[in-house]
Amino acid sequence: MFFARPHLIAAAALLAAGAAQAQSLSSVTLYGSLDQYLNAMRSSSGATIKSVEDGAYLRSRFGVRGLEDLGGGLSAKFQMEGGFSADNGTQADGSRFWDRQAWVGLASKDYGELRIGRQNGPIQTRGGYIDHTARTLGSVINNFGVPSRYDNDVSYLSPRLAGVQVELHAALPESASGNRAMVYQWALDYVADAYRLGYLGLRGRPQAGATVDRNVVYDNLYANWMGEKTTVYLAYVHSNNNTATAVSNNAGTILGNVGGVNAGTNADLHNFYNIVQLSADYKLTPQLRLGALVGRIADQSHRDRGANGAALTAYYDLSKRTMLLGQVETLRNDSAGGWRPAGSAGLKDNFSQAADINGRTISGVQLGIVHRF
Repeated sequence: MFFARPHLIAAAALLAAGAAQAQSLSSVTLYGSLDQYLNAMRSSSGATIKSVEDGAYLRSRFGVRGLEDLGGGLSAKFQMEGGFSADNGTQADGSRFWDRQAWVGLASKDYGELRIGRQNGPIQTRGGYIDHTARTLGSVINNFGVPSRYDNDVSYLSPRLAGVQVELHAALPESASGNRAMVYQWALDYVADAYRLGYLGLRGRPQAGATVDRNVVYDNLYANWMGEKTTVYLAYVHSNNNTATAVSNNAGTILGNVGGVNAGTNADLHNFYNIVQLSADYKLTPQLRLGALVGRIADQSHRDRGANGAALTAYYDLSKRTMLLGQVETLRNDSAGGWRPAGSAGLKDNFSQAADINGRTISGVQLGIVHRF
């Protein structure tokens, strides 16, 4: 029989205690999602698409996040996250590994949280308050385009007091001194037992000496009624962050949704759109949730570049981590409207000819699976 020496037992006990203490004071989590779906779409021009796509509901991604308890209610936090396409294994952004998030911060339970780095803005993180799709595939507001994240972002998230939380962001450009092309974002969110109200805003300032000296604007109001099995979502967006490309009259953004600055050279900064959207979901069973949505993009510059959209969706939870989804959707462009459906990730196989988009009705059916780990 082996008898351990007393000093070895004591050393082992100290090491175990230290490891337990370190584990209790800090944590690192590896997480991610895989989101694949079959997509079939048809344009009223007669063109069709059949494809396997990534990111109907959650863009496929992997990430690492950590938390260290510093004592006294203060903690250090970090998060790094990269997107990829599970259908072909390629990075979402070939120019950077951590394209979705890469930030570090300090958090206080009494005073809020400060973060520095590339991070999701409040417009991106509050998609679950906008519609039953969490503002992904089938969402008219998502088809317009959603500002998501910007480089060199400094943010503050307040604690929630009397149901109210405030969030502030300022993204600095990496350019010569004096360039004022910053991106500001902010949010105000109020939640009660059965209601939620909020406002999300963005201003993308033009570069110094801009020929079109106007901000990129994105204003978003939302209201939710939350019942035992039903949630109703009402949302409104006012924005000028859209421009024409060779593909269609509405395929481009002036300020990129995942980075960039407002160069102040695009005359479409003068053209605004209003988007109104109503949706609801109903939990038919603990596993099955059904949703419906209608929305309107209205061109405030009277160029007939708007659209009407609608979607019916079903989500079925096979487990806490795995979900099946099915959806039918339609997007009816005005006579000069050039909008196309989009998911959590942009469609890799999409209509790319103006004749199949501008003024056309695009309808689709999607079936997919989402797994979180």
